[in-house]
Amino acid sequence: MSFDPAATRPIGRTGLRASLLGLGCAPFGNLLAEVPDAQLRETVAAARGAGIAHYDTAPFYGHGLSEHRLGESLRGVPRDSYLVSTKVGRLLRPDPAARTPGPFASTLPFDIVYDYSFDGALRSLEDSLQRLGLARIDIVYLHDLTPKWAGAALETRYRQAMDGAYPALARLREEGRIGAIGVGVNDVDILLRCAQDGDFDVFMLAGRYTLLDTTALPRLLPLCVARGIAIALAAPLASGILASGAVPGATYWYAGAPPEILDRVARIETVCARHRVPLRAVALQFPLAHPALASVVVGMRSPQEVVENAAALRCAIPAALWDELRAARLIDFDAPVPGG
Repeated sequence: MSFDPAATRPIGRTGLRASLLGLGCAPFGNLLAEVPDAQLRETVAAARGAGIAHYDTAPFYGHGLSEHRLGESLRGVPRDSYLVSTKVGRLLRPDPAARTPGPFASTLPFDIVYDYSFDGALRSLEDSLQRLGLARIDIVYLHDLTPKWAGAALETRYRQAMDGAYPALARLREEGRIGAIGVGVNDVDILLRCAQDGDFDVFMLAGRYTLLDTTALPRLLPLCVARGIAIALAAPLASGILASGAVPGATYWYAGAPPEILDRVARIETVCARHRVPLRAVALQFPLAHPALASVVVGMRSPQEVVENAAALRCAIPAALWDELRAARLIDFDAPVPGG
């Protein structure tokens, strides 16, 4: 069993379709390390060559830098040949003294202002269109409505989003100015709540349905199938360790992998080696077996990474490998697997 990275699946009931492999553009905002402009243009060209037609960005990534770079890299590409998604919830305010915070090695000179209001969502989307140089965006997500980013303000921001930004996006969807609306977080409980409180087409779920974390399996994924909500799975490689393997310095959730994760990955690697299948292939193909999944969206910063990830999806994986992982309790017994 294998997958064609250029094959497409529907985004809910919208009529949009996303390629099975998506290009995550947080690295276009210099996530963790600076990347040359020319290298990113080559990355998008390689993605186009591999049939990848789903590109995800956000104002947060490099404080506008990711959107600028993605738009430049797509300049001249026929607009109907790809999907672009971006996010709302953070506005960018010019500040010559702005410091480079958090996970980005360098950013544009803008500070972030959280704003999930009706007008804030419209302003954010208008700004994104300008940075991307596009006349339309296909998918717009409410971004990072989670305790990690909101802290004690979570309830206030959630209510502002559902009473403000969500109606704004729903109106734009009804008018045909955007194709789909969703929520982009790494928190299953928030998505369960959003599914009850709104009419969403797609959820971008970060890291919660992987070989190492199936938190979404019992409740969220069945609900999404029942409601016709597509899942675009971000961080399917668990921020690195499911690509690198259990090597010294391997990262999990953007930090050093703890001993129990290193041990689990090493055991999965042993099974993969026995069947002569790369760990990366197993990691990328596993989530796509679930009917809720529309796409796996992988952050990529070089043409070589595009080649490796596309090849991983095309890699044939024998059913015996999945059987062995189940027997060793290295994957959830209730999780569907490719071909089985």
